[in-house]
Amino acid sequence: MEAPDNRSLLDQARAGDAGAFGEVCRVYETRLLRHAMGLCGNAALAEELAQDTLVEAWRSLRRYHGGCQFFTWLCAILLNRYRNTLRQKRPVPLSALTGGEQAEIENRLAGLTDHGSSPDQTAQLREQADRVRACLAALPPKHQQVIYLRFYVDDSLEEIAGALGCSVGTVKSRLFNALEKLRRMNALTLDQLQLKG
Repeated sequence: MEAPDNRSLLDQARAGDAGAFGEVCRVYETRLLRHAMGLCGNAALAEELAQDTLVEAWRSLRRYHGGCQFFTWLCAILLNRYRNTLRQKRPVPLSALTGGEQAEIENRLAGLTDHGSSPDQTAQLREQADRVRACLAALPPKHQQVIYLRFYVDDSLEEIAGALGCSVGTVKSRLFNALEKLRRMNALTLDQLQLKG
């Protein structure tokens, strides 16, 4: 669970000590920002998401009862904030961005290329990544949560249950159903690709 110093700070923060909460934030902010960046791939949006997550955590800190690690609880909030952001924002065409923003995106895309792979392999890997993202996005939010917390945050089933406020059995069931849906979607996608080829 939490380190004793962090637990004490959390207890103080739950009692209303804003300074203690600030100390807790300093402990987790870098990890939280990394996870936000992994979710959205945009530095400015990641900073905004991490900040919004910490503000929401402060507002709802009384609901944190220690059933999971504090960071797991933060990641559950982060995922919800990210989904809310996706609902509110529509994709922006590349042509609508400023020259600097376009250059940043092009640099990031160039950095994603594995120079040891052939163009065919790189294209295939991108297609697979796009399929996975599309399949994950098609899952219901409760299934997205357990996939994210289990495989991206790498938490235990008990930690996930504590973060989501449900039983371990519910987490297992959601995880099983989410993985089954992903398998079916992947099989359907592969069948469609074979029919085209």
